[in-house]
Amino acid sequence: MLYLHDVWVNWFEGEENGYNVCSFHEWRKEDGIELLDQVPLLYVHASLYHYIENDLQDLPQSLLDAVYKRAYLRKNQERISLEYAFVVTDGTSVLAVDTMGYNLPVRKSRLIPRQERLVYDMIDQHKPESYNFREGEEEKEYHILSPHPVTMIGLTRKERQLKQLLMMALDQLQTTQNLSEVRYWLTEWDPSHYATIHQYSFDQAWQMLYNGVSDGWSRAHEELCRNLVKGQPFFEKLWELEYNQQVNKGV
Repeated sequence: MLYLHDVWVNWFEGEENGYNVCSFHEWRKEDGIELLDQVPLLYVHASLYHYIENDLQDLPQSLLDAVYKRAYLRKNQERISLEYAFVVTDGTSVLAVDTMGYNLPVRKSRLIPRQERLVYDMIDQHKPESYNFREGEEEKEYHILSPHPVTMIGLTRKERQLKQLLMMALDQLQTTQNLSEVRYWLTEWDPSHYATIHQYSFDQAWQMLYNGVSDGWSRAHEELCRNLVKGQPFFEKLWELEYNQQVNKGV
């Protein structure tokens, strides 16, 4: 088995979508960076890699058996054994995983560029392992609280986080079934439809608003998000945490 040593990781916990596992250039000073003293390296087929990167489902038992207690965390000069932790690659992308003792890829991290290049060098003369993995017949379903990766292309860490906050606010708006409110927000977003918005049903207005904000990110998205979360303490706190990161840390 191949092993990497002295691997810096920045764990993102409970993320089912790979776009929320931030690349090294998006790491922040306040992120909890850890050092893996030793970690096994697995070279797998693209289907299994995608499954690990973009889902929170059970990992193949053969894979778990292969990495059992082969990784160690270095903390305060202490070497701590990790039950199921590994670095995985399909030859084009790299991901570190720690199941925290479960059968799921609970924590995920990207690697620093130097260690990514080392991974590609190490697997150069090897073939990918299958680990008894059968690709699922059904494709993963994306939804408003788990947006499709296409809608996140080109966005920064801050923009992705704010966009997901916006989607959370829109999801809550949908549950209210408040016709006048959804018409108001649609008018704020797209004043050009002002003359006809009053004719829309709740579902028509909400769908038009959702479709309008789904792609990309702009100042208009930011303003709509800021205004939608006002007066909602939980959402406001998330907004402040993310927006202040941009202002204060320059990330």
